[in-house]
Amino acid sequence: MKLSVISMTGVLAVILFASCGSPSAGKSGVGRWVSYSGDKDVEKRVDSVLALMTLEEKIGQMTQFSANWSITGPVMSDDFKPYLEKGLVGSIFNATSVEGIRKMQEVAVEKTRLGIPILFGQDVIHGYKTIFPIPLAEACSWDLEMMRRTAEIAAIEAASDGINWTFAPMVDIARDARWGRVMEGAGEDPYLGSRVAEARVIGFQGGADGKALGELHTLLATGKHLAAYGAAESGRDYNPAELSEHTLRNIYLPPYKAAIDAGVGTMMASFNEINGVPATADRWLMTDILRGEWDFTGFVVSDYTGINELVPHGVAEDEKQAAELAVNAGIDMDMTGATFIKYLSQSVREGKVSEEVINNAVRRILEIKFLLGLFDNPYRYLDEERAKQNTMTPEFMETARKAVTSSVVLLKNDNRLLPITKESGKTVALIGPLMNDSINLNGEWAGLGDRNKSVPILKGLMEKYRDTSVKLLFAEGSSITGTTPGKIAEAVSVARRADLVIAAMGEDFNWSGEAAVRTDIRLPEPQRELLKALKATGKPLVLISLSGRPLDLSWEDENMDAILQAWFPGTQAGHGIADVIAGDYNPSGKLVMSFPRNVGQIPIYYNQKNTGRPVDLSNESTDYKSNYLDTSITPLYPFGYGLSYTTFSISNVSADKSSIRTTGDKMVVTAHVQNTGDIDGELVVQVYVRDLVGSVTRPVKELKGFQKTALKAGETKQVNFELKSEDLAFYGTDGKKKTEAGDFVLWVAQSSADNSNRIRFSANTPDNAR
Repeated sequence: MKLSVISMTGVLAVILFASCGSPSAGKSGVGRWVSYSGDKDVEKRVDSVLALMTLEEKIGQMTQFSANWSITGPVMSDDFKPYLEKGLVGSIFNATSVEGIRKMQEVAVEKTRLGIPILFGQDVIHGYKTIFPIPLAEACSWDLEMMRRTAEIAAIEAASDGINWTFAPMVDIARDARWGRVMEGAGEDPYLGSRVAEARVIGFQGGADGKALGELHTLLATGKHLAAYGAAESGRDYNPAELSEHTLRNIYLPPYKAAIDAGVGTMMASFNEINGVPATADRWLMTDILRGEWDFTGFVVSDYTGINELVPHGVAEDEKQAAELAVNAGIDMDMTGATFIKYLSQSVREGKVSEEVINNAVRRILEIKFLLGLFDNPYRYLDEERAKQNTMTPEFMETARKAVTSSVVLLKNDNRLLPITKESGKTVALIGPLMNDSINLNGEWAGLGDRNKSVPILKGLMEKYRDTSVKLLFAEGSSITGTTPGKIAEAVSVARRADLVIAAMGEDFNWSGEAAVRTDIRLPEPQRELLKALKATGKPLVLISLSGRPLDLSWEDENMDAILQAWFPGTQAGHGIADVIAGDYNPSGKLVMSFPRNVGQIPIYYNQKNTGRPVDLSNESTDYKSNYLDTSITPLYPFGYGLSYTTFSISNVSADKSSIRTTGDKMVVTAHVQNTGDIDGELVVQVYVRDLVGSVTRPVKELKGFQKTALKAGETKQVNFELKSEDLAFYGTDGKKKTEAGDFVLWVAQSSADNSNRIRFSANTPDNAR
């Protein structure tokens, strides 16, 4: 055995080379990179590795290949095995299982010159094997601790299977329900989106500062997609976004900044262009803002073949130039495109890319690998027994079930048709293509979740009402996209024998997610035909709507007696929905995206501008106002809306002062919240503010706080909110964020459309503070 001791920048790096090959770190549990003298300075350890690397090896660290065990984009024709054997791979995407990952890591660590370990990434979006409700649904719970916990469980399961890195959370603001990727985010509001981004980053990474990275239950998180991917024109994936810097900074950028403030380790560039510059080549975004203004110290990865796509975008004449544009803009790793590994060495020799740019990118990547503990033991995540112990445990199942109940939104409930108690003695017809379905329940981006293991609604209801006075009948009536007169007749016959009907309708899971854009967001015609036939029976009718986006439910709102928006609920779908139907859980979800009355209203969102000719909502037919001739300007269901089996009131709204200074000040707002019904429940109490006059136009309302408050029947509680002067700040025409002096209105409300409890206050400069 040959022992080579090399001193680099104050750190003693020890590399062991066996005469017949590298020692097996897989057996010993210790990699070849060992820090002696107790030196824990990651920066020095990184420099010690970097000093030993050739230019080609550095660029290899900036390269990610896909194992193609699951497909999330165009399959690259390049065989990455030769790169792997030469130590020219920094990360592998879509590899799964302890055994499969171990084999690839062994090649990188034991059969290459430097033995640098690989980072393994996977789309762990809303669960790994235990699948939780889609992120849009979870956001409707307004329960940040629950969202933190589901991300934590996803990290535990994925890390136990050898995964180190997830490409989540998606923090894009979404105002267009046609866009399929609304399912991955937290909706239309930048304040709520920022809070959710923070909670999910902390859940994945084990804390707010990144110090837990390296613990065996954590994943490296990714804030995506920088920037304004949700603003793509027409809701079309990959389409350009044309928006002012004012809108970009005030609406779209805050959640990315929140993810960074929470310690997110990586960021992902978006596919789209903003104002003529594709994000993957946008130095202003990736360097000036991300690193200059926000002090981000992690690394930036392109999206899947995003660098290659600079050629069809029309800003690069070939993939070599695309690689140069991307790396000089601030992209540190090429996701599956192979442009860096093919072209950057030549670009450095030609002087088109400096080696300093390469070194900085590699430093950031190596630092993450050190923080994850991969240099100390590249096999530390690989333990088949631990994987078995940390997969779909009873505790995980219970959390998934609670996530379903808290994510369901009750949109309508005439005559208190719901809940259907176990003692009611009713006969209930269960109908619809999604009633006995398990395949669609996980939604898109469902990790390695087994769709056959997801609990159908029919099964959940049958178990819920077993040995009770409630009798259940079932008929499918239609598939998602088709039906026959015979199937409808069978469903109608079953409905006529029942006291009421519950119909489970909605989308195919493939209709949302990436590249899943719809211009008609109504229920498919065969399902509507079935609903019309059921309506004609005269039986009370409950709709369970399952989808990955807000739908146009205008006809259903007019004709159904009750509507539950259940989204795609995941593994425990049937049990969680049954808990809500039976009243074992009182629904408390509130919408985080407005539901349009028709697709012509899109984009629609609550925090709109007033315009110079605002509409009086009490008289929308007024001529020459900013309205429609054929429908209201209001959404069918607004942001923050959601019913309960009980009722609530808010009163006695007050503040401890009538004005605050524009810098360094705060006020405390209090309100009394009462459960005015006869059932225990929870209310998401929301605080909105309007800046009446600004140097630029301001939204008619902006969310500035919320609390989920549990109240017994008849109980009253006082809730308190702290409003800081910086909460009122915005970016003005000078590009700077500040709080302007002026008058404000504040609402403590049950939804964005609730205008009943308001107070006025002012913000004043310190010299004029009252």
